[in-house]
Amino acid sequence: MTIQLPAAIRTFIDATNRGDSDAFVAAFASDAHLDDWGRGFDGHAGIRSWDRTDNIGKRAHFELVDATHGETPGSYVVTLTVTGDGYNGTGPMRFELRDGLIARLLIS
Repeated sequence: MTIQLPAAIRTFIDATNRGDSDAFVAAFASDAHLDDWGRGFDGHAGIRSWDRTDNIGKRAHFELVDATHGETPGSYVVTLTVTGDGYNGTGPMRFELRDGLIARLLIS
């Protein structure tokens, strides 16, 4: 890993692994957007819905593989290995932070 992860991204990973949906959602800005292979989820209600159907609700577990700065300030590319009852595999997630919270997350 080439960088230290910002607190919001660490919370995203740790809350998922603990099964703590409230902490997971709190890592996101209130107007955040999550794009999961073209499926969009907006705001805390949308993030909570995705968490229930695709993340903690599927008993996902994240293992950090690598993290780098993205192309713009406040952006990060985080490679995770995901296991659980849903998607299983390794791939990048692209985060954009604003005011210390996740403002945008692209999973592709």
